Amino acid sequence: MNLLLDTHIWLWSQLEPKKLGRRVTAELSHTGNELWISPVSVWEALTMMQKGRVRVENPYGWIKRYTEQLREAPLTSEIVMAGLSLRLPHGDPADRFLAATAKVLGLTLVTADRNLLELTEIATLPNRYPVG
Repeated sequence: MNLLLDTHIWLWSQLEPKKLGRRVTAELSHTGNELWISPVSVWEALTMMQKGRVRVENPYGWIKRYTEQLREAPLTSEIVMAGLSLRLPHGDPADRFLAATAKVLGLTLVTADRNLLELTEIATLPNRYPVG
C-alpha cells in the first residue's frame, strides 16, 4: 500500500508514537508499504516548530532526518486544481493539498482528521487511538 502521511501522523510517528492506533502502527512498519510525505507537511511542521507548538532541537536537521526514508510527493498544478474541487467543510489549504495529493497520485491518506476521513473521493486509513 502507498501511504501518504498526514502531518500529525508523521509527527506522532516520530515524537508521540503512543498516539497511533494498532493498525496504523502496523501499516507504517510493514516493509511492503511505501510511505509518502508532502512538502505541505514539511511546511506545516516547520511552521509549528517556529511557533513552539512542536519542540525539536534542530528543526531543519530534524526534518532532513525524518524525511529521508519517505518518498516525497510532488506538489503539481494538477494537485492544486484537484484540491479546489474537494468537498471539505473548511478552507484549510493544507488539508486540501494533502487530500488532492492522495487523489491524484492514488495514495491512501493516513489521518485522524474526521473531515478528511469523510471524503469519499480518496482512500483513507483512519488512525484509531489505542485502547488503554
